[in-house]
Amino acid sequence: MTMSESLHTYLQSQRDKVEQALLSVYPQQWEIPSKLKEAMDYSLLAGGKRLRPIFVLASAEAVAGDEAASARAMPFAAAIEMIHTYSLIHDDLPAMDDDDYRRGRLTNHKAHGEAMAILAGDGLLTHAFHVASGAVRHGVPADRALSVVAELSRFAGLAGMVGGQVADMLGEQGVTTLDQLEFIHLHKTSDLIAFSLRAGGHAAEASDSQLDALELFGRNVGLAFQIQDDILDLTGDEAKLGKPVKSDERQQKVTYPYLIGLDASRERVAMLTREANDALGGAGLAMPDRLRQIADYLLSRDH
Repeated sequence: MTMSESLHTYLQSQRDKVEQALLSVYPQQWEIPSKLKEAMDYSLLAGGKRLRPIFVLASAEAVAGDEAASARAMPFAAAIEMIHTYSLIHDDLPAMDDDDYRRGRLTNHKAHGEAMAILAGDGLLTHAFHVASGAVRHGVPADRALSVVAELSRFAGLAGMVGGQVADMLGEQGVTTLDQLEFIHLHKTSDLIAFSLRAGGHAAEASDSQLDALELFGRNVGLAFQIQDDILDLTGDEAKLGKPVKSDERQQKVTYPYLIGLDASRERVAMLTREANDALGGAGLAMPDRLRQIADYLLSRDH
């Protein structure tokens, strides 16, 4: 089996585990309105790369060197996918990006109406913290679980993803600078990936220096991932992407290709990926190669 085939098998296996975990995130004894659960599941169970939860699991394995650590990290993996899904539902709303399709089918508000889509996002956001706190029952020390819940609030909230989304909404072509665009991408996208790496590290009881290295890796990979998205919005295949291409251009959104061109954007992705891999070098991780393989895979993706 080649390295590429091995990585593909690993990613598919981890996706399957995440998908299975997402099927049981709601306590059976809770009475949840059926329309709300339907709208939440419409987006939460719609597939996708499951990149953030996979990073949680891979990070735990990288620190501990075994799969048992990734099993302990699964509540954190499910929680970050719920946060990510809520952000996509809200991003697609008419007041935000106003998109009709996501992952090859109608966006949540097109399928369930705007009000229910908003509430579905609210429900996923709120419930994510409940799910994350449940990691204690999977063997994660209580102080580590508390740290993860606090970090999730920071990375997903005002100083993180939400702040990045606000900056993105306020940005416009001809006004936003490259530094401002990097701020947007770092907070709108990188912060959740950096959180994912730290959450997996906490599940495996990583040291402070290891957590810092994992966060730097996630920060760089997240920024590279978003720049690659900017590139694919111009050059990608709509069938593979599952959404219309050139939507950023139509909405006059600021992107790396708009500011520095396609070639320079591709060079920036390659540089960030190298720096992300270098960050793992001195961290003393038991099994860092899988994280490096995932970073390299993201560099060459076409969807």
